[in-house]
Amino acid sequence: MTGKGQGFGFGGLGKMKELADAFKKAQQVQEGARQLQEQLEQMEIEGESGGGLVKVIVSGNQEPRRVEIAPEALAQGAELLSDLVTVAMKDAYSKSTATMREQMEVLTSGLELPNF
Repeated sequence: MTGKGQGFGFGGLGKMKELADAFKKAQQVQEGARQLQEQLEQMEIEGESGGGLVKVIVSGNQEPRRVEIAPEALAQGAELLSDLVTVAMKDAYSKSTATMREQMEVLTSGLELPNF
């Protein structure tokens, strides 16, 4: 029997390089994701309703920060005020998730991630 180890050849080295490159990209994405998480925590995103009568401020990852209610909104009554707060919360949440999605797209753009 001749040719021990012929099954490996140079093709195996190419696969190892691809694997190493994929590992480096994964590390870059992980570090980018960590930095993005920190940025999102520092952001303040404002949702509003009633032409600014009620404002809800959340972080970039939807953590509630504060609610601002104009004195004029109090005169509207509890039921309408409740509706205004709900609409402002939905607005803030929507803007926050859109911001997070955009930032994730920026983070992963240019990466050739395999389709699963």
